[in-house]
Formats: sequence, C-alpha cells, structure tokens
Amino acid sequence: MLKASPNLTFVMWRLGARRIVVTANPENLEHMLKTNFPNYPKGKPFTDILGDFLGRGILSADGDLWHMQRKLASHEFSARSLREFVVNVLEREVSERLLPILSSACADRRVVDMQDLLRRFAFDTVCKISFGTDPGLLDPSLPESALAGAFEVASAISAKRGAAPVYVVWKAKRALGVGSERQLRAAVKLIHAYIMEVIRRRKATLENGIQHKDLLSRLITGGHEDEVIRDMVISFVMAGRDTTSAALTWFLWLVSSHPEVEAELSMRLYPPVVWDSKHAVSDDVLPDGTRIRGGDRVTYFPYGMGGWRGSGGRTASSSITGGGCRVRESPFKFPVFQAGPRICLGKEMAFLKMKYIAAAVLREFSLRRVEGERQKPTLVPMLTAHMAGGLQMVVERRK
Repeated sequence: MLKASPNLTFVMWRLGARRIVVTANPENLEHMLKTNFPNYPKGKPFTDILGDFLGRGILSADGDLWHMQRKLASHEFSARSLREFVVNVLEREVSERLLPILSSACADRRVVDMQDLLRRFAFDTVCKISFGTDPGLLDPSLPESALAGAFEVASAISAKRGAAPVYVVWKAKRALGVGSERQLRAAVKLIHAYIMEVIRRRKATLENGIQHKDLLSRLITGGHEDEVIRDMVISFVMAGRDTTSAALTWFLWLVSSHPEVEAELSMRLYPPVVWDSKHAVSDDVLPDGTRIRGGDRVTYFPYGMGGWRGSGGRTASSSITGGGCRVRESPFKFPVFQAGPRICLGKEMAFLKMKYIAAAVLREFSLRRVEGERQKPTLVPMLTAHMAGGLQMVVERRK
C-alpha cells in the first residue's frame, strides 16, 4: 500500500480507535523526527505497551525524563574509558568464545545456526558492558541463563501487545493476571530482581573502593535512584541484545548469497527495527500534505524504505558518484538508527561491534548456507526483526 501511494503515505481508519498514519516519505520523517520533534513523542499508547517491561527507561520515556536520561547516557557513551572497555570485552568474547565455537563446528563438520549463535554472543557482551556480569550463553559448560530466558519472554509478549488489533484484550488479561500477561509479569519480576541485586552488590564494592568500568558503575556513581538505574540498564540491554545480532545475521545471509555485497547493505535492506511509531500531540500537516490530528499514531517503515527506489528515488549504488566519491545520504532516507534528537546513542558502538565481529569471522572462515535452505528467509517483525527458523550454515576454514 505504501509503495502504491504517490507520496508514500496512507491513512488507516480503525473502528472505535485513533487513526494510524503510515509513511515512508523521508521528508515526513525529517519533519517528525527533527523539525517538529516535540509534537511527536513516543506517546502514552507506546508506554502502555512497553512500560511494564522497560519501565521509565530511555527507550520508552518522553519529556523531561527522556531528556535527563539522554543527557546522562550521551555523556557516558562519549567517555573514552567506556569505549575502551567495550573494545576489550569484544576482543575477549570473540577470541575466547566465538571463534573457538566456529573452529569446533568446522572440525566436526557441524551445521551452526548463526542467528542463535550471534544472539547468544550479543547477550553475553551487552550484559558485560551494561552491568559487568557474564550470563555465559556461549559457554556450553554453564546452564541456560534464566535472565536471558526472561528477556526473551518479556520481549516477545510485549511485541504481541503492540501487534494486537484491540488493546482491551491484553489489558484485561493483565488485570486478571492470566495467560501471556501472567508470563510477562513473572519474567519482568525476575529481570527486576536480578538487576536490583546486581545494583546492591555493586554499590557495596564501590563503597569498598573497588573500581568497575561497566555502564552500571558509572550510573551508580552519578547518584541516581536505583529504579531509574534499573530501567536504564534494561533499555541498554534491549537496545544491544538483538539489534546487532539481527543485522549480522542478515549480513551473513547476504554475503553467502552475493559475496560482493557491501556490509552497509545489511542494515539498509534488513533493519533490526522494522517500524516505529510516534503519537501526535496536536494537529499538524506533514510536508507531503497529509493532515495529522492530535492523538493520531504516526508510523514510519524503515524496512520498506531501505529497499525501495521510491524512498527518495535512489538505489544503494546511486550513493556512489561516477568519480567514485561517496555521497552522504540523509539519515531520514534509511532511518535504521532513527534520526534527529532521538538518534541512537549506541550507533557508533553498534558499527564497531558489527565490523569487528564480521572481520574476525570472515577472515578465518567461509560460511555457506545449508543446501536446500529457502532462497529468501522470512523476516519476523517482533520488537527487533529476526529470521524465521534461524540461519543454518556450514563453517569452512578459509583457504
């Protein structure tokens, strides 16, 4: 429907509910995410859906609370000591866990689900970076992590809330404490208890003069309330848990299909977050002439924008001039990391992680899809998009 629309925008009318305006027009995105940013917050419907899981963390917060967390997180992410800590964690995880697993699979001629492997790797690294603990998902000698399972359950059920055509159903189940909502409550309770215990222990070690370089320690020394720190940490884990692994999974699939493909196409064609929404505070008019009413949900579609010629009229190759110079594209054409004031703070860190992992793996191994695998995998749009059925690959030592 978007592709067929002359201005890449259409309006959905829902019986007894607010309109939804869906757009893939870069000019509209720039208007929403930058020019008239205050008019398009996440909005109460969004916080209702994710609030039980993410609390008041930066991914779900609006207004003054979001500004406070944004300022704090921006300061921490720009610290050289944190960047060095991230690189050290990444180097150890790749050399001591990821590459040995691939070497073993190569020696045993064993098929590996690269999506599952990369998700485990991502969870281990983001937990080490965020609060200094090691879930050990890549260590076969350790039991399955209850924390990882709780994040999986909370993420999946929260995504189903957002996809429900009628919100009253899940809200009724939440009020009664039954079905999936009961599972969600139990998962969130486990996550909260785990992180609050980590905070308690970390405070004790910091008071004893023991220094830590992870993000949690930096937040604690800033003197913030435990609940605010907990929700910020949950947001950071969610932001880094599946996004880089999803992008790398699609990257490996693209490389196995077209070895000449550039790494940047992975996130342009298969962004980890397929769609995102804002809720208009007051009436407005988008640059393409679409009229917005206060309360409307306005959704944009990075997945579609990345693969269409209609999104600004360019294909990927058109960003290279005839003289071989690269033209910097507008961030509103391919908003993988959002854009404007809410642009992802971890963007550079995400690129660093993906480039490091891709280079380390492909320098030593050649990965090819298992024969008989479908030509084009099915994309499953949850909170972050993943590949249905995983990515089964054969690992061979690069000659």
